[in-house]
Amino acid sequence: MNLAQRGGHWLLRLAVAGRARRFARQASNLEKVQRLKLKTLLESHHRVADRVGRIDSWEAFQRRLPVTDFDHWRADIGHWRDQGRALVDSPLMRFQPTSGSTSAIKWIPYTRAFLDELDSAIAPWLSDLYRQFPDLGRGTHYWSMSWLPTDMRAQQGADFNDDLKLLSFGKRLLAGLTQSVPDAVSMAPTSEAASFATLAYLVADRRLAMLSVWSPTFALTQHDQLRAWRQELAAVLGSGDWGARREQLGFLPCPRQPRQAQLLQEWDGDNLAGLLARLWPRMALVSAWDTAAAAPWAEKLGNRFANAGFQGKGLWATEGVVTIPWQGRHVLAYQSHVYEFENLDDGTIVAPWALRDGMQVAPLISTGSGLLRYRMGDCLEVGESCHGVPSLRFLGREDGVDLVGEKMSTAVAQQLLEVMGNAGNGVPVSLVAMERADQGRRPGYVLLLEKQGLSSAEQHRMQAQAEDVLSAHFHYRVARDLGQLAPVSLCASADMREFYLHECRRRGMIEGNIKVEPLSFWRGDVALPGGAAPSPVAEAMV
Repeated sequence: MNLAQRGGHWLLRLAVAGRARRFARQASNLEKVQRLKLKTLLESHHRVADRVGRIDSWEAFQRRLPVTDFDHWRADIGHWRDQGRALVDSPLMRFQPTSGSTSAIKWIPYTRAFLDELDSAIAPWLSDLYRQFPDLGRGTHYWSMSWLPTDMRAQQGADFNDDLKLLSFGKRLLAGLTQSVPDAVSMAPTSEAASFATLAYLVADRRLAMLSVWSPTFALTQHDQLRAWRQELAAVLGSGDWGARREQLGFLPCPRQPRQAQLLQEWDGDNLAGLLARLWPRMALVSAWDTAAAAPWAEKLGNRFANAGFQGKGLWATEGVVTIPWQGRHVLAYQSHVYEFENLDDGTIVAPWALRDGMQVAPLISTGSGLLRYRMGDCLEVGESCHGVPSLRFLGREDGVDLVGEKMSTAVAQQLLEVMGNAGNGVPVSLVAMERADQGRRPGYVLLLEKQGLSSAEQHRMQAQAEDVLSAHFHYRVARDLGQLAPVSLCASADMREFYLHECRRRGMIEGNIKVEPLSFWRGDVALPGGAAPSPVAEAMV
């Protein structure tokens, strides 16, 4: 590692230390911090006074303002983008696109105040990372980018793609000194070109010590591309020339590492974990989502780096941050936004200092971007407090599907995936609702399964098993009895995860934001691998 990289780590640790100390020092004053943050936020929000008058307390805030979603703010954000009518008194830095995993693209205002809120979460997280994994300071890092669809790349600048842009300007400069992949990669004209360049830089970097991605499936797909591009990557790294990709990537300096190129040439495509260990012998930490439906993919990713540590991400979305990893738990990022929580048992809204161990809640955030009492649609379970700050475990999304009144929930879908996975039936990927699942006759559900080969007998048995699990839930059973829904069908493929991600991309979702969800709803016709028509056996057993 060169002197600039070593100095970058030292300076970055110094830069985040102040906010990390404040996070620890004020942890016992959660209520005081949150009430003060609300007061400051309301003073800067242009629309509140115009619409409901002055609000001078937490209690009045809850009483007089509604719980909202993106549709509530869509018109205001549209006016901000088109006419410059800001929601808050803070300089606008950019509009950030997001799609989540189940929705089309939304535009979130990123103001200076909002970025400062994110910085208040990143600083204690980074400081804690360096404390837990000291080897991070002895190598380079890769922080993933939120990949834009190819058709949006010509419209946007680099700020939209690079996750380091969540840091303040000074910290971003310091973090840039430690990065394995230059942020200019985000300006590649296509997603494929950006992905190829990213892999080239990563493979060229023997000092790589940290791999930080959001969805573990994103990293798994990158590794799969090593097989597809092995020879081309070896040629590029051996020559230091982009070759056939020069027209798309010529604006980037091409890495040259003949030794790493030789490792790729010698690799026969098997034992991927062995190759990764030889490419990146200093790997100290892998970081990705690891809860709910991401759990099996996180385990698979972690197994590819057996000698490195693994840390699950906190709960982040483009709209804001809820939890960060800190001192061994995922705790509320209480220094960032204003937080409330809906108790999912009785629908009441509680303050963060009123959370109790074991409660299941949905977070509402009010942020410097102008979104107030914004329902993120996540389900969390409250755990033990850590120095006065509640810890929270992500259980899944609240989004449900209701094709014909069956009221399918994420919890039921997750239960099905766990039952099928525990039975040794390959790796269940997602339960997908389709408008035309029964040769175009009826809507229904298809269980996507990552498994090599499936006999007719196995398929019938597994479909019957899946039907039993879903039929234990009243509304689904009624819809089946009435013939409104086709029986659940099953589609198995050795590369089902990649098919799922491809289908999400095809529907306009942003690469780096895509998570494999337990429950998905795909409108229109879907060309499943090998077809997935319900079997007569599954139909007869209902």
